[in-house]
Amino acid sequence: MHKQIGQILLAMGAIDERKLKEGLEHQKRVPGTKLGKALLDLNFIDETQLTKGLCRQFNLPFVDLSRATVSERLQKLVPRGVVSDFGVVPVKEHEGKLILATDDPMVTFTSDEIRFALGRELAFALTTPTALNNVRAEAYGLGEKKEVKDRRRGFEEPDPANEEAPVIRLVTEILEQALRQRASDIHVEPLADRVRVRYRVDGVMHEAHSLEKDLSGPVITRLKVMARMDISEHRKPQDGRIAVSLLGRPIDLRVSLIPATAGESIVMRILDREAGLVDLTELGFVGDDRDRFDRIIRRPNGIFLVTGPTGSGKTTTLYAALKTLNKPNVKIITAENPVEYNLPGINQSEVRHDIGLTFSHILRAMLRQAPNIILVGEIRDRETAEIAIQAALTGHLVFSTLHTNDAPSALTRLVDMGVKPFLASTAVMAVMAQRLVRKLCLTCRQPHEPPPHLLAALGLRGEEVRGRTIYRAVGCKECRFDGYRGRVGIFELFAMDSQLRELTNKGSSSMEIREQARLSGGLRSLREDGVRKVLDGTTTIEEILRVAGAVFSSRSAIDD
Repeated sequence: MHKQIGQILLAMGAIDERKLKEGLEHQKRVPGTKLGKALLDLNFIDETQLTKGLCRQFNLPFVDLSRATVSERLQKLVPRGVVSDFGVVPVKEHEGKLILATDDPMVTFTSDEIRFALGRELAFALTTPTALNNVRAEAYGLGEKKEVKDRRRGFEEPDPANEEAPVIRLVTEILEQALRQRASDIHVEPLADRVRVRYRVDGVMHEAHSLEKDLSGPVITRLKVMARMDISEHRKPQDGRIAVSLLGRPIDLRVSLIPATAGESIVMRILDREAGLVDLTELGFVGDDRDRFDRIIRRPNGIFLVTGPTGSGKTTTLYAALKTLNKPNVKIITAENPVEYNLPGINQSEVRHDIGLTFSHILRAMLRQAPNIILVGEIRDRETAEIAIQAALTGHLVFSTLHTNDAPSALTRLVDMGVKPFLASTAVMAVMAQRLVRKLCLTCRQPHEPPPHLLAALGLRGEEVRGRTIYRAVGCKECRFDGYRGRVGIFELFAMDSQLRELTNKGSSSMEIREQARLSGGLRSLREDGVRKVLDGTTTIEEILRVAGAVFSSRSAIDD
């Protein structure tokens, strides 16, 4: 009985146990695929390694036909019809036998038919499919020659004895480089003529790699395998997760895939377990804002909402709050989609829509666990909102997020969802909106005098900045010549009081709520917090306008 090819390749050192396991999983997902073909598809082995493994399995010699030619005499011995019908080519005559090369060991079981057709004693050897194809094309005119492409182009040539398959090294290099550049997202985007790889660094996209188009399939397949996606499915969006160790530390990648016109596009959100959990000061809370935030999150009950668009750091802010409140005598439970960072000592639940485990289902179950603090990753429908409100009204402290442009709009958004105004006004204790802006690189920033139109765009007058130093971005090696390094938040935060509750009960507009929040709720607008961070040298006027300029212009009259 023949030894299994997987065990042979393991013994040869061509693969390890992990690669064998991934190859078997690939084989199951694509019915009818042989294990050797699965390992080839994943670029874990090359044709030569597989063929040598088959030689050991079937006790056949290996012949390298990559530079071979078939003499005219051999061509006469083995006519074109036999080459076409049986997939063989003559190699040489040896000790009275004609040696034929094939890429399929099963051909040896039809040797009687070939022996009858040729009238000769035969022996067989195995060669790679590409080499066999090229000899058939050159000597017999069957098909076209194939170019042997080196997919490792652009990277250091590996030693085949101890290096991983080229596509594995390529994907690892892409991930490690993203980590070195402090990227938050990796975008792998097949285009018509190439594969573009971009990193989002400090909220701004940069092109990092331009790969050849023929690498699209292997790279996407490798990422799908790592994310435990269905590699045979190419028509539907998929989500997955990758847990790897890069540069000596554990990294989680949240993976999203969608079909596009030129192939499947993948976006990976990098969740760095070591860098992701920050404290409130690192977020950009300073002075009285830090004190107010700290007082709000230590209240015994009520809902604290953090608002902003996708990518504005809402979850990071709430994690910082939980990190502050996480004590042995406090029971904290979260419902997240997905769980982005593991928080020691906190009970974290992940939403799974495929089995009906939604935010509302988890939230109902949470209340039976007698928690002190609850985090709901996002309030996106009436049912979840009402359960969160009931939890707040029955003595729980609830943290959650909403997608709104500013803080006052959160109250009207709840009402728009169908929450009764008196419930929203009673349960919500505070609301905060935020954005992330890039911080100036301290190595290369330079003082400058901004032109009047920039000051006016930010609502500043000349006398307000007189005697203050405003910096501009320059660029150096430390910041990859961007002029910025890292990000910090700008915030607007207000606490509910009786006047704001009355306005919410009456169904007042967000503009009316904003005016009252400035008077009684302690609201400092995003613009004002942005101005403060410009004047203290943290960022630039241009960066504040880039991130939140539209918010300023839509309500400049109110802020003034």
